Amino acid sequence: MPVTRLEVLNRESFADGESFGDAGRYERIDARLHFAVDPQNPANQAIVDLALAPRDDEGRVRFTSDFCLLRPVDPTHGNRRLFLEVPNRGRKLLNGQLNRAAASPTPTREIPAGDGFLYRRGYAVGWIGWQWDVVRSDALMGLEPPIAQQDGKPISGQIALRFQPSQAHTVHLLADRVHHPYPAADTDEADATLTVRDFDDDAPRTIPRDQWRFAREEGGSLVPDTEHFWLDGGFVPGKIYELVYTTSHSPVVGAGLLAIRDIASFLKYDATPENPLAGALDFAYGFGVSQDGRLLRHFLSLGLNLDEEGRQVFDGLMPHVGGGRRGEFNHRFAQPSVQYTPGFGHLGPFDDASLLERQRELGGCPKVIQTNSSAEYWRGDCALTHIDSDGSRDLPPDPETRIYHFAGTQHGPGGLPLHRENAADGAKGRYWFNTLDYTPLLRAALVNLDTWVSGGDAPPESAHPRLADGTAVSRATALDGVPPIPGLHLPDPDKILRIRRVDLGERAAEGIGAYPTVEGERYPSFVSAVDADGNEIGGLRLPDLTVPVSTLFGWNPRAPETGGEDLIVPMQGTTLFFHRTKEEREAAGDPRPSLEERYPDRQTFLARVREEAERLVSQRYVLAEDVDIIVANAAARYDEAMKGDPQIPS
Repeated sequence: MPVTRLEVLNRESFADGESFGDAGRYERIDARLHFAVDPQNPANQAIVDLALAPRDDEGRVRFTSDFCLLRPVDPTHGNRRLFLEVPNRGRKLLNGQLNRAAASPTPTREIPAGDGFLYRRGYAVGWIGWQWDVVRSDALMGLEPPIAQQDGKPISGQIALRFQPSQAHTVHLLADRVHHPYPAADTDEADATLTVRDFDDDAPRTIPRDQWRFAREEGGSLVPDTEHFWLDGGFVPGKIYELVYTTSHSPVVGAGLLAIRDIASFLKYDATPENPLAGALDFAYGFGVSQDGRLLRHFLSLGLNLDEEGRQVFDGLMPHVGGGRRGEFNHRFAQPSVQYTPGFGHLGPFDDASLLERQRELGGCPKVIQTNSSAEYWRGDCALTHIDSDGSRDLPPDPETRIYHFAGTQHGPGGLPLHRENAADGAKGRYWFNTLDYTPLLRAALVNLDTWVSGGDAPPESAHPRLADGTAVSRATALDGVPPIPGLHLPDPDKILRIRRVDLGERAAEGIGAYPTVEGERYPSFVSAVDADGNEIGGLRLPDLTVPVSTLFGWNPRAPETGGEDLIVPMQGTTLFFHRTKEEREAAGDPRPSLEERYPDRQTFLARVREEAERLVSQRYVLAEDVDIIVANAAARYDEAMKGDPQIPS
C-alpha cells in the first residue's frame, strides 16, 4: 500500500459538537500522510520524472502530504461514502460550494459547517494536499514532493511565467500568485527573455535585457535575487508579460496526482486500524473546483483511477468549473496554478470520449458529472467538451458522463452585497459582479451522481449550448445579441481570452517543454446565445434567468483604472438590474422592460419564481429542499433592484 503511515497531528470535535441529523456528531482529524510509490509499477508510469527521484532501500519514491478528514463520531451513522475534495491552491472550498457556508476573505484553519448539507447526509469529507508550491500553513494544504535528479543534482531547464498585473509595481515574484517560485538558476542569465503584449493574441514585444534584472528592492537599492525580478519603470496594469528563464528546481509535480489516488484507495480498501474509515466505506467520490476541476480531468486522461493493485479508486468524479482544459499538473517545471499561459495545460484532449479513452482501456472508469459556469465558456475552452475541436458539430453524448452548463453565472457562486473588487490578482470589474447563486444546481448534481453510482439511476440528460439548436454561438454573435443598455461597454471579442493549438517542442511527449510555446491556429470558441434581455438561453436556467430582475453575464470588462479595458476579468460576471418603472427606464433609454412592466407586485414575482424552481425539481436538476433557497435568493435580488441604485458603478 503506497500510504505507509497516517500520522495524526490533531483530533477534535467538529462544529462545537453540533449534531447533524441522523449522522450525529462529527470529528475532525488533521494528519500528515507518508507515501512510498513504486516507479516501476505500471500504475505509476504516466508520472513525469518519477523514475528520476531518489529511492529508498526497497526502490520506492517517498513523499508526504497534508490531510484532513471529517467523519461521523459513530461510523455506523454515516452513509458509507467519502467525498474527497482536492484543495484549490491549498484552500478547502467545498463548504462554500455545497454547504453554503459564508466565504472568509482570507483562508483560515476553521472549516465552517454552513447548513450541513453533506454532514446531514452522513458523508465522510476529506481533503488531500497535492500541490507542491503551496505555501503551507494551518489554513493551506500542500505536498512535500520528491525532487527529480540527474547525476545527483536537481535538473535545470526552461520555464515560462506569464502574468497580467492590475496594479503598478516594479518587482514580481517568479510564481503564479503567491506560491513557492521556481528560482532562477543564474541571476545574470543572458538568454532569459521578457516580452510584453497588449492582449492575448497580440504580437509580443521584447523588453531589452538591460531594462530588467533578477532582483528585489531593499533599502532603496536593487539586490540580486533568484526568486524575484525587477523591471525598470515598472509593470503596466493591463499589459501581459511573459518571462522565459532557466531554473534548477525540479519537483516531481505529478506526485500530487498519486497522492490523490492513493489516499482515496487507502481509505476505501485498507483494513488496518490506522485507516479512520476502515470497514465504513463503500463508495468514493472526488470533487475539484476550478484549478482542481482541471486536475481531475487530467487525472482521468492519464488513466490514474486504478491503484498499484489494479483496483478502481473513485466511483464518481465531479470536476466543477474546470472547463475544457487540463493543466500544468504532470510535466517538468509545471506550475499547477497557471491557467492562461500557453503550454501543457492547453493540450487536448478536450471532449469527454477522448478524455476517458485511456481510462476505459485500462478499466476502472468512474461516472463523471462536469458542471461549468458561463465564465468557462467565455474564456474560450469550455465548449470543446461537447463541440468538435474544428467547430463543425456537436459531439454525441458520452454514456458515462454528464455536462451541465449553469447559464448566466460566473466562476464562483454569486451573491449580495454588490461588489466589483477582490477578484483574483487584485483585478477589478467595470460593473457589479454576477449575483446568481448556482449552488442549488451543484447540490442536485452531487445527489444525482450518488444515486447513479450506488443505485444505477441515471441523472437527467446533459444541458449545455448546442450548435444544432442555435443555442451555441460565437462570442461576437452573443455580444451582438446584447440589448443596447445605456453606458454598457462591451469587451472586444477579438481580444478576449482564447486558446490555440500549441507546439511545445520535440520532447513534449516526455513532459519536457521548449519555451516560449509556439502557438498555432485558434480553437473555435462558443458561448450561449442570449434572449432579448441579454440573458443566456443554453444550459440550465434558474429563475434568475426565466423570471429575471437583471441581465446576468458570464463576463465583466476590466475596470479602466486597471488597464486593458477591452479585455475581461477572468472568472467574473456582471449584474445589470432592470429599472423599477417604465418611466425610469424610458428616461434612461433602456430597452429592457422594467420590473413594474414584468411583475404586478413582489408576491406575484415570487410565486412565479417558486413555480419555475419546482419545475426544475420535477426535472431533477434541483432538490425539493432547495426551492426555498432559490425563492429567498430571488427575493433578495428583487429588493436590491427596487432600491433603484445606479445600474453601472461610477
